[in-house]
Amino acid sequence: MSTVTLIILLAALAAMAGLVIAPSVRQGRSGDLPVRSLPPEAREQYAARWAGLQERFVDSPGWALREADRLLGALAVDRGYPAESDAKRMDALSVRHPDEIDGYRRLHTMAARVHEGEADTERMREALVAARPLFEQLVRAQPHDERPLPRPVPRQRDHQGRIPRQRLGPAADH
Repeated sequence: MSTVTLIILLAALAAMAGLVIAPSVRQGRSGDLPVRSLPPEAREQYAARWAGLQERFVDSPGWALREADRLLGALAVDRGYPAESDAKRMDALSVRHPDEIDGYRRLHTMAARVHEGEADTERMREALVAARPLFEQLVRAQPHDERPLPRPVPRQRDHQGRIPRQRLGPAADH
């Protein structure tokens, strides 16, 4: 086997390994993010703002698209996704919302093109429609939104102020 063939084979194997490993690495890095509760009032405000920008799309598609990009980013941050950069936020969103993330990416890319003056109305409309499923996922009420977090259980202290070891059950006696 020639050196060139060996290098190509190794590169192909590395690329395949990257496809298998990358999602698990992202899951470990971004999958542990706590998803914050969103009060009903905030959900209603986000939904109203999205409906408003859709209505304004006819008269001002560029403005509506840029506003949708900002609104979706703000909603994701309010839900607990990274605020540092769009790339980190999209990476984290891709772990929990793999089917919807492409719509957000299209919206974000098209919003940048609008800013540069390089977008046509039909593609802007398609990008806005593609981003809606992620918006709906993020704005939808989640089970943890409806109930408060449980109160922490106070730890009992002994007469010297120390927290005693907890017994874990019959196996702890051995």
